[in-house]
Amino acid sequence: MTNTEPHTISDEDLIRRSVRGDKEAFGMLYERYLAPIYRYCYFRVGSPLEAEDLTEATFLKAWESLPRSDVQSFRAWLYRIAHNLVVDHHRSRKPDGPVERIGIGADTQPLPESAVQAREDSQRLATAISALDPVHQQVIVCRFVNQLSHSETSQVLGLNENHVRILQFRALKKLASLLRKDRG
Repeated sequence: MTNTEPHTISDEDLIRRSVRGDKEAFGMLYERYLAPIYRYCYFRVGSPLEAEDLTEATFLKAWESLPRSDVQSFRAWLYRIAHNLVVDHHRSRKPDGPVERIGIGADTQPLPESAVQAREDSQRLATAISALDPVHQQVIVCRFVNQLSHSETSQVLGLNENHVRILQFRALKKLASLLRKDRG
């Protein structure tokens, strides 16, 4: 191992090292992508414990299949694994109801009124997102919660990039309409 800072090593270099069995290199990839993958899983399943399980399963599956994979974008590939695991998770369970909350918080303590308003806004947004069809929900989560590019989102969802752009436009239009009705 060189003395290079972990954040300055490219994904490609870490993947090459991981393929050769370097567990420390894969550990750096794990640390780099743990929070975003957890956030993606949590938003899709709404349970911290299930999100943790799905996140760990994502990284385990990535470690097991990395040597056999020709990975163009590790980040998109990892989200694709997480997406597939979330889909399998939903198929194996009955729906529990709407998304509870989007855990958007700040490091500072807001005033009580602001905290209540933020919680209400967050709940309204979560309710509106849960009213979208599943594909639109996935596009919104990938693009705006996890901040994936259109290209990465298309890889995660297995869709054409232009189709993702159209879905995003429609999802945002529907979301705006739902939020206007809610304020109504």
